[in-house]
This record gives sequence, structure tokens and C-alpha cells, in this order.
Amino acid sequence: MIDVEGMELSGEDTRRLQHEMVGGVILFARNYRDRPQLIDLVISIKAVKSPELIVAVDQEGGRVQRFKDSFVELPTARRYGEVFDKEYQTGLMCAAAGGLLMAAELRSCGIDFSFAPVLDIASVESDVIGDRSFHKDPLAVAELAGAFADGMRQAGMASVGKHFPGHGGVSGDSHVEKPCDARKYAELKGCDLVPYKELVGQLEGVMTAHVNFPEIYPGIATLAPEWIKTELRESLGFKGVVFSDDLSMEGAKSGSIVEIANSALQAGCDMLLVCNTPSAVDELLESTRISIPLGVESRIGLLRAHDLCSEQRVEVALGLLSDAGLIDA
Repeated sequence: MIDVEGMELSGEDTRRLQHEMVGGVILFARNYRDRPQLIDLVISIKAVKSPELIVAVDQEGGRVQRFKDSFVELPTARRYGEVFDKEYQTGLMCAAAGGLLMAAELRSCGIDFSFAPVLDIASVESDVIGDRSFHKDPLAVAELAGAFADGMRQAGMASVGKHFPGHGGVSGDSHVEKPCDARKYAELKGCDLVPYKELVGQLEGVMTAHVNFPEIYPGIATLAPEWIKTELRESLGFKGVVFSDDLSMEGAKSGSIVEIANSALQAGCDMLLVCNTPSAVDELLESTRISIPLGVESRIGLLRAHDLCSEQRVEVALGLLSDAGLIDA
């Protein structure tokens, strides 16, 4: 899964997207001007080849919302948790409404899915996770994230939980450094892994964390078969799509992009994100040493969006969030 340069496809974008190894596109704020432009861009991406490329974005809400103008400005995940603490059922209803509204708006523009919900536990103060986490309590995160994912599903969108096995226990940002979580397995099992255990049958996808857990397994989770094949696939029984986080991030750097990509694939990732580094994308696409996992196409097919959500459901979601003070009326 790669990115594209601007608000319409360039010749270089099209060349890369036509390559047999490219299966999807992730969009960023730079790819958005307004809804008509976004719809045209998505149509042009999906017209490049058959089967169509899947199109995704990070549209969690709060500071991680790529499209804002003409979209509802969604609350942070933490805000749902605050409502949940005051009124349990209202918190869950608002989380479901937030997931539905986010998904419905994206689906109306042809986008297949958002990388959401965040399943990280807000265990420490963190600039990278922080208010992106629903709660400090892992069971509360499981309930709220599950409700958010249910809302997405009602709008015809798959859910992709992140960042496995957990990014909330470190303050470091894997975009610019190599975070290390010194906790032992028992601590992680009773905290960060809880939402994945509770939601494993409800998630169509999971994104890995570029975090090292040296007291448990060697290397970052994205490149560790012990985390992906053993813990996620075998122990938890996850059968959906495993995404790497962006392999061009500092937290993933451990060699050439080809070596990193192969390590991620061997660890059990199905789809690799390589973003904002066109030279790295070209190096990967030109390599003859990349082997696509068997059966990955059928798993990725589960992420293609389906039926659109009714306007009535969207209006109900808007009303719930507005009444709770989570969005502007």
C-alpha cells in the first residue's frame, strides 16, 4: 500500500499503481481539497487496474483526521471514554455513532476504510497516542473500540485495529525514534492485549506497532513472527489482514527497504505500508526479491467497502454526538 503525490494522479503515480505488487493506496491531507476532488481522485485510482486497488486513510478524529473541510470534525477517542465514565450506555452509543458517521462520510467518497479504531491503552503520557486512546482501562477500550467498529460496519466499512500488540506503553513516537517497552509478557497480556482478545472476531484487519518489547521477543513487533504468527494468528486466532505500519518510519529502520519489507512479510504481515518516500517505493517495486504471501488477495478482499449507509442513520448519529457535546451542532 503506497501513497500518491497530490490531488490528482501524476504519471509517476499511475506507473507505480499499475505494478503488480501494489494493492492499495493510503491518502493524506495533501490529497484533499474538497469532496468532488476527492471523489474524482478515488475514481481515478480505482480505474488504474482490475481488481480495483483498495483506498484507505487515517480518519480517527481529533488530531488524526486527514479530511476536515466539509467533513464533520470528529472528537478524539478519549472524549468517548469521558462520556463512557459518566454514562456507560451513552458512551457506547456515542462511540458507535462516531464510527458510523466517520465511515459513512468516507464511503460517500468511495474510500474503502479508515485505519481505525485505535486499540492502544493510554498507560503513559504520550504525544503520539495520548488522546487517540479511548481509555486507560483495557476492558473499557475493548468495549468502546468494539462499539466504534460496529458503527463502521453499519456504514459498510471494515475495521482495522491498531497498533498490535500495543503502542500505549511508551512515550516515544515510532515515526521519529525507536520506542522500547520494557514490560514483561504477563503485564502486556493483562493490559494491551486485552482489546485484541476481546475483539479478535470483529476486526477485519490489524496494524502492527514499530515497538520493541525486549523482555518478551526480539525486534519490533512488525518484524517479529513471534508476535504476528504466534501471538496474533495462533494464540488469538486472528484470521483477517495484517498491515505493517509505515515501513519508512524511523521505528522500522533496520536495513534497506527491501530487507525490511522481506522481514515484515516473513514475520506474517499481509500488506506493507510504504509512505512519503517515493524512492523507497521504487526500490521495492524494482526488486526481484519480494515474495507476496499466499492467500493474501482473498483476505484483502474482505476490506473492500460494501453498502452505503442510509441518510437516516447518519442523522441519528449526528444527533447523538451533538447532544453529548462531542461535535458542534
